Amino acid sequence: MARRIPPLNPLRVFEVVARTQNLTLAAQELHVSQSAVSRQIAVLETYLGVELFRRERHGVTLTRIGKSYADEVVPAFDAIANATTRLLSSTSQGALRVRTYTTFAAKWLIPRLPDFRQQYPSIEVRIDNAIPDVDFDRDPADLAIQFGDGRWPRVNSDFLFPDEIEPVCTPAYLKEHRGARGRLEPLLQHRLLVSHYRRNDWDAWLTFAGMADAASGTERMSFGSSVLTWQATLDGLGIAIGQTAMLKAELEAGRLVRPFARPCRGDKAYYLVRPKIQREARKIVLFREWLLETIAKEAAREGLVR
Repeated sequence: MARRIPPLNPLRVFEVVARTQNLTLAAQELHVSQSAVSRQIAVLETYLGVELFRRERHGVTLTRIGKSYADEVVPAFDAIANATTRLLSSTSQGALRVRTYTTFAAKWLIPRLPDFRQQYPSIEVRIDNAIPDVDFDRDPADLAIQFGDGRWPRVNSDFLFPDEIEPVCTPAYLKEHRGARGRLEPLLQHRLLVSHYRRNDWDAWLTFAGMADAASGTERMSFGSSVLTWQATLDGLGIAIGQTAMLKAELEAGRLVRPFARPCRGDKAYYLVRPKIQREARKIVLFREWLLETIAKEAAREGLVR
């Protein structure tokens, strides 16, 4: 048997009138005229085929049938209102949940978070590290930072910065392993350090630089993440492919150097993603604005330096 549900707008008007017992107050709560309220009640009564209110000189009162109906309808609307409040609270209150990769979190986001905390001390940021692309219906996240082409279903994406890679090593490693008269090819003939999740980076850069033959027989040592790979580089185990945006601190401090100074830019980039259909809470808006502004300021400073 099909469920019979009356027109929802007249039902909503009935709930307010039954709760307030006053046409004027109901009209104020609903932001409509008193006559509009009366018309909606008449529509509901016609649909149900019963009289719900007695129209009296000093207002309206529920009929016996109307009161019985209100006893069930009003709590139903209370339940809907409470469920809606809980849903909105779950997305707008509490900590801001940001999902991203361990490398991005450790080498880019976390070093800059003190600035966000200083500007917005009341917003707690929680970082969840994961490799697979975010699914906002499945994963407990408000925002995510992902690597790709920017075309993901059901999300809005903001371009952050491109993926720029090139070899990096310590100054001591460069001094020890470069060839006579400063030749750099010998650097590629000792040990290449490889990140598991970026294992194609060396081949991409070598092809870009036209140096694939120079490293054709070189030993490769693999690590489970870029962070571990770069730590091995800092410890002098070999030369690695660095992501320029992630190693600014090490490069500026001189702990790592770019011996070839030939960055290769890929066709993928880093993006901030958020649900396409979402009531964006203040914490989400502020974090997004801060992130984009921080990246723009750093890009401007680099442009001035260059």
